[in-house]
Amino acid sequence: MLTPVSRTKRRDRLFVGDPSMSGARIRRRATVLTVGAITLANTIGAIVVTAFALFALPKPESDQDTAILVTNLSVGVGYLLLALAVGVVWGIRRLAGGPDGHGQWLLDDRTPTAEERLFILRAPLRLMVIEAVLWGTAVVLFVVIDLVFFSALLALGVGLTVLLGGITTAAACFLLTELAMRPVAGRALASGASSRRGVPGVATRLSLAWALGTGVPVIGLLMIAIVAITPVEIPENTLAITILALGGITLGFGAVVTFLAAYATVHPIGALRLGLQKVREGDLEIELGVWDSTEIGLLQAGFNDMVTGLRERERIRDVFGRQVGEDVAARALADEIQLGGEVREVAILFCDLTGSTNLAMEREPQEVVELLNRFFVEVVEVVEANGGWINKFEGDAALAIFGAPIEVDDAAGRALKAARELDERLRERVSELEAGVGVAFGEAVAGNIGAESRFEYTVIGDPVNEASRLTDMAKSTDGRVLASEAALDACAAGERDHWELGEEVTLRGRSRPTRLVLPS
Repeated sequence: MLTPVSRTKRRDRLFVGDPSMSGARIRRRATVLTVGAITLANTIGAIVVTAFALFALPKPESDQDTAILVTNLSVGVGYLLLALAVGVVWGIRRLAGGPDGHGQWLLDDRTPTAEERLFILRAPLRLMVIEAVLWGTAVVLFVVIDLVFFSALLALGVGLTVLLGGITTAAACFLLTELAMRPVAGRALASGASSRRGVPGVATRLSLAWALGTGVPVIGLLMIAIVAITPVEIPENTLAITILALGGITLGFGAVVTFLAAYATVHPIGALRLGLQKVREGDLEIELGVWDSTEIGLLQAGFNDMVTGLRERERIRDVFGRQVGEDVAARALADEIQLGGEVREVAILFCDLTGSTNLAMEREPQEVVELLNRFFVEVVEVVEANGGWINKFEGDAALAIFGAPIEVDDAAGRALKAARELDERLRERVSELEAGVGVAFGEAVAGNIGAESRFEYTVIGDPVNEASRLTDMAKSTDGRVLASEAALDACAAGERDHWELGEEVTLRGRSRPTRLVLPS
């Protein structure tokens, strides 16, 4: 069973065209659909004229009935065929001709200029004007013929009938060619929104749909009422049949036209709704086709601009999070950034490679980078698994913090556990390298350090210095992991069982002695 999304895509290919199609194929498709739209519009107009001539303007019997019928029918059929041919040729040539036509840029498969894009958006209006001119000429022709050969009353009635047919044809031509031209409009608008100067909008579409589906048939009913109050006698049965016929046309034809206009408006709105649903579900790769020539097309283009902005923001957030850590990134994006910090109790884990200078001298640069990356992968995974975050990488060393910027329970215990696990992982998975690991605990200032234009979130304080010194000392011990007694005292009972007290030393650069703690 097709999902709603797949059904929408299939429908889009039917009415909008496949975005992967070549420009030449889109042009051919639009040309065929436009010819069909013009033909269908004129057919609808002819049906309306016939229905009105037979029902809306019944006339008393006359010796000239046969002559009137033959003359008007012959002229009507002949002119309809001629107008249809002229309308198709004129309309297609008008669209494809000139430097602002829709032909060359599609054949070249290039982005249209602003002028060419505007021309395409105005295409349905241009074709509607062509049909209005052709049917306006028909009104003049029929009025002159019936006025010269028959009567002024007949000329008025036939002229009004043809005028209503012309209104119907022009309105239908606009609505149908708007759908027919959507593949071209979609390709034109794919490069961005365009000026809407002189482009009909949703209000025009709905107004024409009303005129076509309701206005013209109601005018026919009004014409019957006008004829009924003139000296022309209309039998009651004829009047009833006429009203029923026009009422049926109003209901049936009006429903079809209203559905057509509603679909033309609701279809792109439905695509917008599905797009918003995808974004709400976290899919930022969604991109809507922009094909509607009304204000809704601007919404489609605006939606794509919005999603592009969200994608860019998410990419920045992802890169930012990789640079400074997800917690710091989330805090920076959520709060107003301020320089300065706050005193926090934190656990510091420092990890540094042994013999990195010799490593760089003895191995190729690419090999050194590959080893360092393997080393840092283990550091990052272990630290993050225990609730800490990597504050910075310093060449071949890494500084991890537990307890800032996000507070965690048992920060000291987490750091001690991470130190033990990290040593085991490095011995097992990166045996080519040796590293010392030091853990300290205490109060430090955590916050944004630097200038307004360039800063970083970090911690400054005695625990950082102590962890660094412990790491240096750990490099020369068998266990390669050392911690301070303060960290052991602050951790929970479960982790304390894995450590034992060692000697008391005074670390380089510190005046107070530190009691060492080693994994048991």
